[in-house]
Amino acid sequence: MLMKIIKLAESPELSEQAANWFAQKWGIAVEAYRDSIQLSIEQQEGIPQWYVMLDDRQHIIAGAGVIDNDFHDRKDLAPNLCALFVEQPYRNRQFARQLLDFARHDMKNYGYKKLYLITDLSLFYEKCGWAFLTLVEDDDGELIKMYVADTF
Repeated sequence: MLMKIIKLAESPELSEQAANWFAQKWGIAVEAYRDSIQLSIEQQEGIPQWYVMLDDRQHIIAGAGVIDNDFHDRKDLAPNLCALFVEQPYRNRQFARQLLDFARHDMKNYGYKKLYLITDLSLFYEKCGWAFLTLVEDDDGELIKMYVADTF
């Protein structure tokens, strides 16, 4: 099943719904998402970018963003895919991979050659075409895995 991916920069009417959804999933203040999504709407191109997938009732079932830095010490490894989340009933149906690939393609359009992300997951991103790069230190001083993928 192929779900349509919506760029929030091109669909500002979804920005508030998306900001609330991301905040609920990740426990980060809604204002942080609201501000970043608003910046993507104002500038249209480049970083940040935010993406969502909607079901047939127009509810968000998955989403992800691309920001400069996802709270780690390697500011040189940018931009970063962040906040990837797929609602439980929609997991294991390739929606995460579709979002990842869409973001990689979108970043290529803006001239980026690589996209990075941090995660504590194992094997998931490898299955989606990403490669482990290094360990980085997050803002809490903990080591976390960083992955990289070429854009296309």
